[in-house]
Amino acid sequence: MEQDVKLDVVDLSAWYGKKQALSGVSFPIRSGEVTAIIGPSGCGKSTLIRCLNRMHELVTDATVEGKVMLDGTDIYGRDLNPADIRRRIGMVFQKPNPFPNMSVRDNVVAGLRLGGVRDKKRLDEVAKTCLEQVHLWDEVKDELKKSGASLSGGQQQRLCIARALAVQPEVLLMDEPCSALDPIATAKIEELIISLKNELNYTIVIVTHNMQQAARVADRTAFMYLGKLIEFDETVTIFGNPKEQLTERYVTGKFG
Repeated sequence: MEQDVKLDVVDLSAWYGKKQALSGVSFPIRSGEVTAIIGPSGCGKSTLIRCLNRMHELVTDATVEGKVMLDGTDIYGRDLNPADIRRRIGMVFQKPNPFPNMSVRDNVVAGLRLGGVRDKKRLDEVAKTCLEQVHLWDEVKDELKKSGASLSGGQQQRLCIARALAVQPEVLLMDEPCSALDPIATAKIEELIISLKNELNYTIVIVTHNMQQAARVADRTAFMYLGKLIEFDETVTIFGNPKEQLTERYVTGKFG
């Protein structure tokens, strides 16, 4: 039986002022799966993922039409608080962005503290659990009081993922999380994505310019071009037997 749809993107369009960045995009994101969004630079991948947790509207003059349904409820409903949506649908960015004036431990629990949690024992437990979940605990357990910015780039990115996990989001969005990392750090992030899905049943959406990465980690893949969704299918189909000629040309490296 097919998994439940966790996020359903329905006829989604987006603009920056008068410039249209997305046009009528629709596809389902299934619970407990990794969904990759691929396509050439400027095709709307990052705009799309930022629309999935209402971060797009933080940009001046940015507008959205259409629906993004989270468990059947439109996240753009007027009675919903965008901050609550962003807690339920977490985001990890392209460039690792730990809070430089906070320790490793305080970086992880920053969202909980912002939400009013003050119990030191609970915060310590969450920090340890989340650092273990991102396979970082053994590397930093003796450096918890050091600045988060003192870690290597790959460690910083895993720290940011731990920070996102600490508030227990239902969906985790990753916008090119490996583009600033070396191959070894990239491999660790990919292993982490697979373990978050397999061991913790996370629903993950990853934007990537690296087609091999999409092939390695994603169950399903969406191919974007010029703001439109060209094809969406199981990853093995997108890369092995795409239905659209444009998809075939992109995944075989004929353009992009």
